[in-house]
Amino acid sequence: MRSIDRWLGLYAESHRNSTNKRIHWICVPLIVWTVVALIYAIPAPYAGLWAWLGALAACIYYVALSPRLALGLAAALLGLLLFSALLMQQIGAFNLAVTAAAVFVLAWIGQFIGHEIEGKKPSFFTDLAFLLIGPAWLMSFIYRKQGWRY
Repeated sequence: MRSIDRWLGLYAESHRNSTNKRIHWICVPLIVWTVVALIYAIPAPYAGLWAWLGALAACIYYVALSPRLALGLAAALLGLLLFSALLMQQIGAFNLAVTAAAVFVLAWIGQFIGHEIEGKKPSFFTDLAFLLIGPAWLMSFIYRKQGWRY
């Protein structure tokens, strides 16, 4: 497995343009939320079971890359899980799924516009693991701004 610094460096290669970066700050969190919400809406014996298990699996992956960075990502995922639970109580599973699907499509359109501006293909075209690295890349900026090591 590559080190977190290597993953983040490779991801950064196709994310240098300031407009593309700004788009990613909006669209990556939206995409992560939509995936959480779509999975949350899947019927299960316990509401959101599959989303919680998926978040746990993602956190295990992040711990393998960087235990410190995994803490921030786990906190973000927890917030998205709780937000999805609240929304599902308010609007129901079907409306949660429809809303998340619409936001998912719009956020990916934004991502592709950003990469068109950048002039480079999204990183996940070379390795699907980059779909999990995008959120870590953003979290690494938050850590650096706070003066925290990851």
